[in-house]
Amino acid sequence: MKTGYSRLMWTIGLMGVSAAAFAGDSRAAPPQEPVGLLSGAVIGAFAAGPVGAVVGAGLGAWLGNRVHRAGEAKVAEARTKALESDKSALVAEKSALLTEKSQLVETNQSLTAKLDDLAHKIDTPQTAKGDASQLLDGFEGDVLFRTGSAEITPDLAHQIQVLAQAVARSPALKVRVDGYADPRGTEDLNMKLSQDRANAVRDLLVEAGVNDDVLEVNAYGKSQSVAADSDGYALERRVRLTLQAQAGAAVAQVGKND
Repeated sequence: MKTGYSRLMWTIGLMGVSAAAFAGDSRAAPPQEPVGLLSGAVIGAFAAGPVGAVVGAGLGAWLGNRVHRAGEAKVAEARTKALESDKSALVAEKSALLTEKSQLVETNQSLTAKLDDLAHKIDTPQTAKGDASQLLDGFEGDVLFRTGSAEITPDLAHQIQVLAQAVARSPALKVRVDGYADPRGTEDLNMKLSQDRANAVRDLLVEAGVNDDVLEVNAYGKSQSVAADSDGYALERRVRLTLQAQAGAAVAQVGKND
């Protein structure tokens, strides 16, 4: 009788512990904890009666909580690795953009120097108000662009406009504007990009007074690319300006001046 009563009291106590585990704490328990609690209680009950059930329930809840925490730790670790990977990618991309910008500025400096030299010569008393065809004949220079861009830097745009003003006073000159792109990307995209670059240079020339009739604008996309690395690609994102004196126009101009 006492044994039956004791078992009944243990069972009631166990039910109370289980009810408290599910409803006594307002905070949500980890998903594994109730499962561990019940399974531990069942195993404990079979192993050692009511006392084993209580101990097993506690052990099961503890193990379930540990499993839940371990799962959360793995998720947090995966997220941390993903963030570190994203950060590394952003740092690498920033470094590549800075390198590209440095290359662009450095290489465009050669064209700027050429244009500065020509501007000084054009501004001499002999050519400042006259035809500079002979001086500009054979001029060739590349305007470089950033990846995926057809934007000309303000400093270089100013230099091109100075050159354009001299070309505008020299009707004997013909101007070729050839746009190119590096090999990355699709053929259609690169063709459009090279055309946009050529058009950007042409627009500057026209705005500065160059007659559209003396302009020849071409776009080649990536069809003439030979580069195999990033340094080579930088030199292929360009518009080449070529000035050529037309013999017939020069003769006509000389006759007109006479």
